[in-house]
Amino acid sequence: MFAHTRFWSSLLFAAWLPLAHAGLPRAASVPGGVALLPLAPVAPGNERPRAWLGELPVFVAADGGKWVAVTGLALDTPPGTHELRVEAGGETRHLHFAVSTRDYPAQHITMKDSSKVQLSASDLARVEREIAAIQHLKRHWRETADTDLDFVLPAEGRLTGRFGLRRFFNGEARSPHAGFDIAVPRGSAVRANAAGLVLATDDYFFNGQTVFVDHGNGLISMYCHLERIDVRPGEAIAKGQRLGSSGMSGRATGPHLHWSVILNGALVDPELFIGRPAKKR
Repeated sequence: MFAHTRFWSSLLFAAWLPLAHAGLPRAASVPGGVALLPLAPVAPGNERPRAWLGELPVFVAADGGKWVAVTGLALDTPPGTHELRVEAGGETRHLHFAVSTRDYPAQHITMKDSSKVQLSASDLARVEREIAAIQHLKRHWRETADTDLDFVLPAEGRLTGRFGLRRFFNGEARSPHAGFDIAVPRGSAVRANAAGLVLATDDYFFNGQTVFVDHGNGLISMYCHLERIDVRPGEAIAKGQRLGSSGMSGRATGPHLHWSVILNGALVDPELFIGRPAKKR
């Protein structure tokens, strides 16, 4: 009788627990990485804590019986001690964590079309408007009960450009590579790395035809340089669903997919979210 009661008590407790988020990203507390910060045990009456890095909310997931802050670190995050603000049980505390140094290699790219490097006044004005719009999208927050963090690769092809490369176009320093590139033939299928809602689609000067997918809780994926877009804003997307076709729209030297992952407003290394590191072939 005691064993029977204990069985049902355990079952009820398991039913109460929030779903664990399968496949938390690999921890990398470096600029461009993801810091996994344990906050509190998951238990009855222990509500999900809330956390912020600066003014931006941070995704808190249940994993291994603990609440974990899945914290995106931007490429310009300075190494040293940083602070997460946490609210739990009606109290506020500050959790300090360390960010280590990471040196990313350089990449030199030659563009035949110099207008994509030395911008005209009208192109510069367009780029500035687009950067502001993208910054707004990066800060989007939609709270959900569960978010799939176990990503699949959005295209099948050769890895040609890793995350974080310090880029030089025609010898001039530009923003680091905040995603990674997969070389695929023009017209190849580009698929969602996880389920979500289409946040936005647009045609940008640098990124070309682009799709943003919102996976909830500040986790967003971005797919750039497409030739065709097959989805619309607000559309619900399943993992692996086709979003469009690869191309070389925007600033690109050849057909490929540029894939970025955004977490609490920070562009982070997509390879941390896939089952095993992608290999350059």
